[in-house]
Amino acid sequence: MPLDVPTAILQRRSIKSFKPDPIDPELLRQLVELTVAAPSSYNLQDWRIVVVQDPEQRAALGVACFNQPQIIQAPVNFVFAVDVKAGERDINPIIEQGIQTGAWNEGTANYFKKAIPEFAVALGDKAREYAIKDAMIAATHAMLAAESLGLSTCMMNGWNEAKVKAVIGAENDPDIAIALVLPIGYAAEPRKNPGRMPFEFNVSLDRIDRPYQG
Repeated sequence: MPLDVPTAILQRRSIKSFKPDPIDPELLRQLVELTVAAPSSYNLQDWRIVVVQDPEQRAALGVACFNQPQIIQAPVNFVFAVDVKAGERDINPIIEQGIQTGAWNEGTANYFKKAIPEFAVALGDKAREYAIKDAMIAATHAMLAAESLGLSTCMMNGWNEAKVKAVIGAENDPDIAIALVLPIGYAAEPRKNPGRMPFEFNVSLDRIDRPYQG
C-alpha cells in the first residue's frame, strides 16, 4: 500500500546506491502520472520529461553527469528538461482541455489565450528561470511519489547541460534547458537522516529577521 504524504516526506533520503532490479512498467506509468499531476504556471506543463531506461542511454547520461554511479545503477532516470518558449507556442490544446474538463469557462479561456503569450514574451530572460521552477515542482512530485510507491531517488544537479541535452537528442534546440536529473530505483543500502536545524535557524515569521519559534 502506498505511503501517505507525511510519511513519504519524512522517510525520504537521497540514495546513492541502487539495486539493478527493474521497475514494473505499470508502476513506472503510475509514477509518470503522479509526476505530471504537478502544478505549473498557467498550467503550461512546460516540462519535457525524458524517461531514460536503455542501458546505453544510461551510460551516456552517466558520463554527462560526471560519472556519478547512481545514474547507471538506477534502472530508470527522469531527465527534467523544459521548453523555455512553451508560452509562446500553440497553447490551444491546453486551453481546449481546460474547457472540456470544466476547469475553465469561456471567459477564463479567452483571458488565457491573450494573457499567456503576453506573459511569456514579457518574461524575456526570465523565461528559463520560470520554466525550470515548474520542472522542479514536477521533480519534487516525482521524488515523493516514488518514495510513496516503494522506490528511491536522488535529486541531482551535477551534470554538464550540453552533454545531457545531447543524450536526450536536444543538442540543437536552444529552447530546451535542463532542470534536474532524477535516478529512480530500489535502494541498495539505507541512509540515515542527517537532521535539520531548529526552525529559528532558517525559518522566520513575517520578516527574515524574526526567527520562527514554532
